Amino acid sequence: MKPVCAYARTFKPALVAAAFTLPFSASYGLEVIDLPPLTVISQPGAVPLMTEIDPKAPAQPIPAQDGAEILRTIPGFNVIRKGGTDGDPVIRGMAGSRLGILLNGENILGGCGNRMDPPTAYVFPSSYDAVTVLKGPQSVLYGPGNSAGVVLFERNPQYYSEATFGANAALTLGSWDRNDQFIDLRAGNSLGYVQVTGNRTASGDYKDGAGRRVHSQYERWSLQSTVGWTPDAETALELTTTLSDGEAAYADRMMDGSKFARRHLGLRFRRSGLAGIVESVDANVFVNDVDHVMDNYSLREFNPTMMMPNPMASNPDRLTWGGRVNTHLDVDALERLVIGSDYQANRHRTRRSMNEPMNSYRNSPRVEDAEFEVGGLYGELTRSLAQRKRILAGARLDFWQAKDLRESVSIGMMGSEPNPTAGQRRRDTLPSAFVRYEQEVAHGLTAFAGLGHAQRFPDYWELFNKEAEDGLSAFQSAAEKTTQVDLGLTYQSSQLAVSLSAFVGRIDDYLLIESSFAKPAGMMGSRDATVTRNVDATTLGGELSLVYRFAEHWQVDGSVASVRGRNRSDGLPLAQQPPLEGKLGLTYSEGRFSVGGLLRAVSAQDRVAINQGNIVGQDLGRSPGFAVFALNASWAFSANSRLVGGVDNLFDREYAEHLSRGGSMVAGFPPPTTRINEPGRTAWLKWDLRF
Repeated sequence: MKPVCAYARTFKPALVAAAFTLPFSASYGLEVIDLPPLTVISQPGAVPLMTEIDPKAPAQPIPAQDGAEILRTIPGFNVIRKGGTDGDPVIRGMAGSRLGILLNGENILGGCGNRMDPPTAYVFPSSYDAVTVLKGPQSVLYGPGNSAGVVLFERNPQYYSEATFGANAALTLGSWDRNDQFIDLRAGNSLGYVQVTGNRTASGDYKDGAGRRVHSQYERWSLQSTVGWTPDAETALELTTTLSDGEAAYADRMMDGSKFARRHLGLRFRRSGLAGIVESVDANVFVNDVDHVMDNYSLREFNPTMMMPNPMASNPDRLTWGGRVNTHLDVDALERLVIGSDYQANRHRTRRSMNEPMNSYRNSPRVEDAEFEVGGLYGELTRSLAQRKRILAGARLDFWQAKDLRESVSIGMMGSEPNPTAGQRRRDTLPSAFVRYEQEVAHGLTAFAGLGHAQRFPDYWELFNKEAEDGLSAFQSAAEKTTQVDLGLTYQSSQLAVSLSAFVGRIDDYLLIESSFAKPAGMMGSRDATVTRNVDATTLGGELSLVYRFAEHWQVDGSVASVRGRNRSDGLPLAQQPPLEGKLGLTYSEGRFSVGGLLRAVSAQDRVAINQGNIVGQDLGRSPGFAVFALNASWAFSANSRLVGGVDNLFDREYAEHLSRGGSMVAGFPPPTTRINEPGRTAWLKWDLRF
């Protein structure tokens, strides 16, 4: 742990910048009224099963540097860590493509066969205006197969009636040489607008609570530009481009990510205020290219092993393109209907070098191994009834096809075998639907009950990156079918906000990933393989969150989340389920100043199925419980300038999340722990400036 003087040096630029704003604030006579406290637990929403986050608002733990980290304040979310960045988000024990991720209405998919780059690895939260989470199969508007839920990272187009210029900037400094820079410039008039957003985030290797250094350094950057045409307040045509790249070290594997390049181009049209039955139209098209490189020498000392005797590199890439059209119909004053269609296609390729100095991967041709295509038709109705009741219902039909372009299938150190499904194409037509009833039973108190069904086509990692339990190719694995009931209450008043939700689901043909699966190997006897299996499962659980302002300046935040799953086919617990978790926060806020604390307590998890799990990870065994405490404070120098800071893991606790990747031996680092340990005591400061 760094001494106090080291933190002073770390935070000196932020303190100088903050001090500079004092005369700026005084000279303009700006006032701050009712400074909101830091977000430690997401505010319960009035809409059932929906949570909205301001990604630019200060929050604890240390401000999020990727899309997965920002979701940790929402009850029911976890992150599977493998280093300092690029963790995989988990909602209610479900990960991977069960959770849809949309960036401004567009799909994004990573390229790595071992999930180095989940979709959230390409997300810079500060670049967005809002993050919305919908839990469960309770909407059909946002793409196919979102059985666990969907996360929407969104930018809000603006209409400027007169010439306007605005800017937001932020600087974050913290332990382990953490430093982030963010700037957002916007200008416009009645004819249109321009926005340019830049992000950079970096950190060195962190140390866990026992002082062990963890291979976890990273550096990421992004540049996004938007040009919009607004002939009137109800019309917007928007062109967006994005460039980003980065590198990240991983403590759970023998290779690191030395390249995370993304190129994106999107065009979106929005028209509202239309006359007649059509209320508005929203359409977009996009193309997204991800180019990823992993190797065993760029970010670590090269250490020859039997499996990797030479410097090696792998270069997968994925090109995704598609679009959607939504039409909002105002049937009458009580009824709103959204109908639409969406389309997405993607192509996955790879190239590699087994001896980079002798024959670089850059000199090898890219080989295509998989193609996907899906088109969907959907409609979602909201009908208001008498006595403050309403019903929501929706249905969609998705037309899938995939083609297997692999000529051979790798079987580990034994080489490869001819692919038995080479050249095959499969087609599936998958329906999804939901219905939900909501009623305001008292002022501010709403009860709801929903039934949802979602069918999910197997993803790349389940079809192409694993074997079948009875063969070399998992290309014919069955689609997953989830039927789930969601129940709950929401309550909103001037002092108290509460959200209570519970769910129970049945999953037929659950796509289970199992490692160390014994297979015959001819004269060699047997070998271990990682396979995709279809099993039947059940899940149940729920979340409770509240915010209570019990005095003029005092607020308490609390949440509890629990999930429990069972693999009915094997008679085992369903793997990769998080343990019971609770959070309790207390904040004092007056005028320009706030101070608070957060206690997070997690129980032990003994319901495990070792070597079973999902495309992200498998159960490693039982895990102990833990509790960590954090402090935060903020001070507003003006309406435009705010300094916030905190200390996470205040008591320097050594602990690891149950949902974590296993440690791997990295040259120059301590022997690996069973799971990737979380950072030890971490101090941080963030300075926000707005014009």
